[in-house]
Amino acid sequence: MELHELVLPEAVLPALKVSSKKQALEALAAKAAELTGLGERDIFETLLGRERLGTTGVGQGVAIPHGKLDGLDRVWGVFARLDQPIDFDSIDEQPVDLVFLLLAPTGAGADHLKALARVSRLLRNKVVCAKIRGSRDADAIHALLTESSAASNAA
Repeated sequence: MELHELVLPEAVLPALKVSSKKQALEALAAKAAELTGLGERDIFETLLGRERLGTTGVGQGVAIPHGKLDGLDRVWGVFARLDQPIDFDSIDEQPVDLVFLLLAPTGAGADHLKALARVSRLLRNKVVCAKIRGSRDADAIHALLTESSAASNAA
């Protein structure tokens, strides 16, 4: 599954203004609900439940909150570049400014893991992250996410 299939252009939030992890998860849940047709509260509760198991702040300013929900037809992604970095309880204790939300159908074992691996690999690329951090344009960020993924898969 390619990133252009996971994250649609309208699923990119280029300058999300939030001041806490909870606000970030609420905003991402709202956008995901709009895109998927699922309940915002259900999405938010799923994300909170996953965070209770351990932070999804993976380090270097990146978080990849994720969860599985009934009612989804495929894996969905929502990406946010935060206006200001926030505390996300990251493993390296650094604030987060790039957040990639992944939601998968309840039965999507391998697809969910492949999507997580692909997003993680992309957001470990310091050059891609620097370009994303330098942009406030949703289309440009979407292109960086999807073109960088395609280029790294071709290599």
